[in-house]
Amino acid sequence: MSRPKLSKSSSTVDLDELLTYHSTNLSTGLTSSQIESKRTEYGYNELDKEDPTPLWKLVLEQFDDTLVKILLAAALISFILAYFDDAGEHADEEGILAYVEPIVILIILILNAIVGVWQESNAEAALEALKELQSETARVLRDGKMSTINSRELLPGDVIEVKVGDRVPADARVIELKTTSLRIDQSQLTGESQSVAKDVVAPCVKEEDLVVQAKTNVLFATTTVVGGIARGVVTDIGMATEIGKIQLAVQGAAEDEEDTPLKKKLDEFGDMLSQVIGVICILVWAINYNHFFDPVHGSVFKGCIYYFKIAVALAVAAIPEGLPTVITTCLALGTRKMAAKNAIVRKLPSVETLGCTTVICSDKTGTLTTNEMSCVEVVLPQKKGAMSTHTVAGITYAPVGEITPPLNFGKDNAQLSMLSQIASLCNASSIEYDTKAKKYIRVGEPTEASLKVLVEKIGLPDAAGAKLLAKKRETDPVNTAHAVNSMWGLKAKVLATLEFHRDRKSMSVLVKPDDKKTNQLLVKGAPEGLISRCTKVLQDDGKVVNLDKISIDAILSQQQNMAGRALRVLALAYKDLSGDLGSYNGTREHAATKILSQDTSTFASIESDLIFVGLVGIIDPPRAEIAPMVKMCRTAGIRIMMITGDNKLTAEAIAVDIGILNKGFDPESSFTGADFFKLKESEQIKVLTKSKGGLVFSRTEPRHKQQLVKLLKSQGEVVAMTGDGVNDAPALKQADIGIAMGLTGTEVAKEASDMILADDNFATIVHAVEEGRSIYNNMQAFIRYLISSNIGEVAAIFFTAALGLPEGLIPVQLLWVNLVTDGPPATALGFNPPDADIMKKLPRRTDDSLITPWVFFRYMVVGIYVGFACVGVFAYWYMYHEGDHTNITWEQLSTWGHCSAWTNFKVNDFDGLDMQTDPCKYFTDGKIKASTMSLSVLVAIEMFNALNALSEDGSLVTMPPWSNPYLLIAMVVSFGLHFVILYVDFLADMFNVTPLDTNEWLVVLAFSLPVVLIDEILKFVGRQMSAKELARRMSSEMNDDKKNQ
Repeated sequence: MSRPKLSKSSSTVDLDELLTYHSTNLSTGLTSSQIESKRTEYGYNELDKEDPTPLWKLVLEQFDDTLVKILLAAALISFILAYFDDAGEHADEEGILAYVEPIVILIILILNAIVGVWQESNAEAALEALKELQSETARVLRDGKMSTINSRELLPGDVIEVKVGDRVPADARVIELKTTSLRIDQSQLTGESQSVAKDVVAPCVKEEDLVVQAKTNVLFATTTVVGGIARGVVTDIGMATEIGKIQLAVQGAAEDEEDTPLKKKLDEFGDMLSQVIGVICILVWAINYNHFFDPVHGSVFKGCIYYFKIAVALAVAAIPEGLPTVITTCLALGTRKMAAKNAIVRKLPSVETLGCTTVICSDKTGTLTTNEMSCVEVVLPQKKGAMSTHTVAGITYAPVGEITPPLNFGKDNAQLSMLSQIASLCNASSIEYDTKAKKYIRVGEPTEASLKVLVEKIGLPDAAGAKLLAKKRETDPVNTAHAVNSMWGLKAKVLATLEFHRDRKSMSVLVKPDDKKTNQLLVKGAPEGLISRCTKVLQDDGKVVNLDKISIDAILSQQQNMAGRALRVLALAYKDLSGDLGSYNGTREHAATKILSQDTSTFASIESDLIFVGLVGIIDPPRAEIAPMVKMCRTAGIRIMMITGDNKLTAEAIAVDIGILNKGFDPESSFTGADFFKLKESEQIKVLTKSKGGLVFSRTEPRHKQQLVKLLKSQGEVVAMTGDGVNDAPALKQADIGIAMGLTGTEVAKEASDMILADDNFATIVHAVEEGRSIYNNMQAFIRYLISSNIGEVAAIFFTAALGLPEGLIPVQLLWVNLVTDGPPATALGFNPPDADIMKKLPRRTDDSLITPWVFFRYMVVGIYVGFACVGVFAYWYMYHEGDHTNITWEQLSTWGHCSAWTNFKVNDFDGLDMQTDPCKYFTDGKIKASTMSLSVLVAIEMFNALNALSEDGSLVTMPPWSNPYLLIAMVVSFGLHFVILYVDFLADMFNVTPLDTNEWLVVLAFSLPVVLIDEILKFVGRQMSAKELARRMSSEMNDDKKNQ
């Protein structure tokens, strides 16, 4: 029988009901007698463990691939034919070489399987990283006594205590604060950039709006206490905690994981290849039907088997055996290139998947912005309600930046001095210089750190000292990072801190200035709370005057203007203290200690009758390089969606600033997470698909990210998702490309991701997408190169059989070309530089074929020419080439099988061959020269075809051969290998070839070079098609933008 549920969630339900539900007591905790029964009901406080996939299963999965199956079948058939083929015209020449192809294919497949198993074995590491976040021990109240136990032993109803530095061991509701405040860093869980305050008060939020961030009285497992001491009652343990829910989401996302676009395309390509190979086998076998009856075979059955072997051998030759290895090599090269650009790829196929990304869902903080809060504006009161606005340059924590108009310490420097003192002393952060990273970093809260930087930019009151400091900073950044703040710290001693409270929205420090007899209170806080407690204002001439309605209206007008530009606005104020607070010396015995020990909510009375000093506007500014990258993405047909936990106004302002949204954008381009997911699914899909521009989602929860990814993928989008926190892990796992932050990202996020940004920069994603597109183009290039070459070989044999010519290329020669000569250029094509227009084309859709109709047409045109050239040069030698041999007619060449029935057929002896005894040997033994020229044309065409593959549509004029020096080296190696078999006697005998003279090489080049011209014409047509498509798309987007303005 299941237990009744609570009337509300554990964060909003009445505390007495919660304690009764869990049968616990605040003063004694759980009793020993309760532990066993509760253990039976709830189990242990730990995340589920999954059994790892067995090694044998991982190995088998590597062979569940269409192309791999085809290669396995090819290896098997090739091995069987090699074993049983102990007869035939070229059996003696082949010998052990017949076994080379099946052995090489098997080695390739085994190596690929090893790489695949290694990748798969690392895939489950994300779940292990989640478990490492859990706290190992916990302070718990049981039987009325506090003790330390293993956090695994915690149960719902346990009363726990946490202090600064502790990692929260389980989800717990706060029941008592033992300090004036409690602050928790839950950024890993929620994505909030700053620590959050927790207290015992239940949130006044509707149950349906009770997001994780709204649970201000709940401590979440794995989050860290950064300030204060508190007690709480455990409400959830193990998989029922928020971190447990994330693990469930990660597991669910892993189950939803689909094949990468590359794997899908290779499977499609393999299916098509198997069909083509089958057709080739049948056609070649059928074409030679009449030859089944030739007496030379001994019987019709043997003739049938003989030509079946030729058909199968030809089909095997049509398979690009090196394709899996070249693809793996290309992807590996891509990972190296990306690593050099700060993108660390964890899974090889992800390199290519980036290239077909259609949507980038990016976090705002730290990715689109610097994640370095910067004070960019200062507003100071002048006479008669006037206000002066000063713009502060610099978007990092570097303590340098011009202020316009300048803020100078003049004769009346009271206002600027007070501004600097408040910003510096009412502040717990600091700035340091990191010698390893060679940059300035913050220690403490980002907002407070930005105020410290502002103080450094304002500088020293002494002009000579300011110049000296500027020079010293160039040579000694470590010791000068905090120089101005240190100076103000020496001028006044901080005696007490009145901590922040959300009711009064301010915090202050009590200081004793060296030049004052009494203490001062320096205050900073939200303008809406602080200005109402100000009664006077400090003007730029140093005079303190009453704060009248004109001045208040001017201040509020400035505040609204700054807030409208998504600036976080802080008001600065102070007051001279009197009485006990005025004489307080920091000792516990002083009478003021009692006043300062009160609850933080009472500090508003102390922070009253204040003197207003000024406003500062702070923002996490967009990175300088982001706007051009966003524009590049739009041109490339990639949509950008900002998904952030920040407020809507700030998100929209940043989005407009960097170009994700246009000025005057459609209101349906920006939603809060709650508002968007209140819509029906059909309406959600309409929002996601109707606009070609960017979208903004603010105030989002972790589950929103994952839901957005699912929706986008359901519409055929290829989604790249960025994330850094534990909360992002499910979405990272769900996305086609999960991108974790290298600097700020948690280990959980990194383990769930496919790629890690070493610099946390959105621009790096765009460069990675460009590299991914380039890699795909390179893969298409070597696939086009290999397939068109293989089609050429097939066409040559097909034309030979169809025209009735003597066999020009024998199997051992085709084997040599496929496994040795083609290998180096195909691998070198992986080093091709990107096309100039690569980011002006639309991304590939997931349903796009690896071989489009246009690409297939190009394959066929080039392949048919290869076949024509190989057969053509063979016929040319017999019919037109001048030499010692005898030229014959086309009719004689095409009916050579009937040579024995011809009368008066005579040919000259040549190359030491006796043609007088049996002239018909002219078509068998005498074809060695023609066969060598045919093989040489095949090799030469494939080398020139490799040059064609430098760019998909780019001409060799704009992308010359030397743009990829590795390809030139590979061509030299391949030609060198060909020369070896031609000019080394025993190899020439083995491959049935003979050396060629200069004239014969000129004929070879004459038949080979036209392939360059043919492909240049095809590329020109391709460029025209791409240009028209780009012009049409950009025109359409411009029209859409005009409609939205």
